[in-house]
Amino acid sequence: MQKSINPWTGETLGSYAQHGDIQANQALEKARLAFRHWPMHVPVFARAEPILALAGLLRAQRETLALLITQEMGKLYRESLAEVDKCAFLCEVYAEKGAEWLEPEHIRTEAKKSFVQPVPLGVILLVMPWNFPFWQVIRAAVPAILAGNAVLLKHASNVPQCALALEKLFLEAGFAQSLFQTLLIPSSRIEGLIRHPLIRGVSLTGSEKAGRAVAGICGQELKKVVLELGGSDPFIVLEDANLDKALNTVIKSRFINGGQSCIAAKRLIVDRYHYDDFVAALHARISQLKVGDPMDENTDIPPMARPDLRDELHAQVVTTTAEQGARLLCGGKAVENTLSAYHPTLLADIQPGMTAFDEETFGPVLTVTKSSDIPHALSLANASRFGLGSTVFTSDGTTAQTLAESLHSGCTFVNDLMHSDPRLPFGGVGDSGMGREMGRLGLLEFTNLKTIWYGQ
Repeated sequence: MQKSINPWTGETLGSYAQHGDIQANQALEKARLAFRHWPMHVPVFARAEPILALAGLLRAQRETLALLITQEMGKLYRESLAEVDKCAFLCEVYAEKGAEWLEPEHIRTEAKKSFVQPVPLGVILLVMPWNFPFWQVIRAAVPAILAGNAVLLKHASNVPQCALALEKLFLEAGFAQSLFQTLLIPSSRIEGLIRHPLIRGVSLTGSEKAGRAVAGICGQELKKVVLELGGSDPFIVLEDANLDKALNTVIKSRFINGGQSCIAAKRLIVDRYHYDDFVAALHARISQLKVGDPMDENTDIPPMARPDLRDELHAQVVTTTAEQGARLLCGGKAVENTLSAYHPTLLADIQPGMTAFDEETFGPVLTVTKSSDIPHALSLANASRFGLGSTVFTSDGTTAQTLAESLHSGCTFVNDLMHSDPRLPFGGVGDSGMGREMGRLGLLEFTNLKTIWYGQ
């Protein structure tokens, strides 16, 4: 059984029977049949129609869906509303741009005509996380289906209601029967599913450990894989930065979704001239953040999604402070009488080699490191095996361009909040994964870029 548990109240919202091997095989066969029909008989411009209908359903049901997200994984209700809205926006972008992005690329050669045509691969498996239970799925599923593929979803086990709600939405939007299906199965059965000959590609958003395991299986099976894994994103504040804007942005970036975001600003790197004052300002602001009911509009920090996640985060904080010498300025402990809430935490004087610098901290913990100059700030930022996102605050355009090109990350945001946008590709390098989601490049990931040549 998969249980849906409210992380704030501890209430069990429902229990759901898992799909057995027979049901999983039936789903695979249905997906195969759906794939045989979908790209062959439905042209790209017509595939946009149910995608636009899906956007309409998301907007029409936004309050109900947002409530489901908040109750099942603990996100602030206002942030859940924003998540649903972002999903609808992505659908609208792909409905508008998809046909153009899938146009063949004509290349002049001695042939009568020669071009590269994106052709769908088949059935794609999505292995998705709990922290953005609608957004992560929509941003992977919509491009894959628009490109002509069928999709099977294996969602995180603690959000079964969101997983089933997504399947219902795709069906209501008018997608072909079985083009999008949810499988309620444990993680232990993912390997067997990936190895099934009908699965032609896998998209995983999750931990570094899970990514290595899935990539290894896909390598053995010679199947396409896209991985969006962990991040320990640096946020650089240089001497000439707008400090007020940088302060507001880093707090928002770090504590959105209760700090449970791959692209949160986890490692703040501040120029030595502003370090002490900036740390003091952070301390004052973070100390005032309110932990509470995610349905309360006055709450700043919701509970973490599960008790075990809170325990892992706390262990990282204890090791970094008690054993490795970082300064704990506020927080650093669980919220009493709650299932999984953790006080917003500020750790100062962090150095490479410390746990909270080297590992991803997936929760409401911000670390601060002092840099002596611009090269040192860049060196600190790149002193990580992760490479998902990065942020730079500076008033110098030349410096910003140099750092943007030099930072080891899939994207860099200058003087703005790090975020993903469906019009642009998103993904990481290093231990943050491989491949891209969203934008035109994300749409092409699960296609065969097929060369077609016509002789004279």
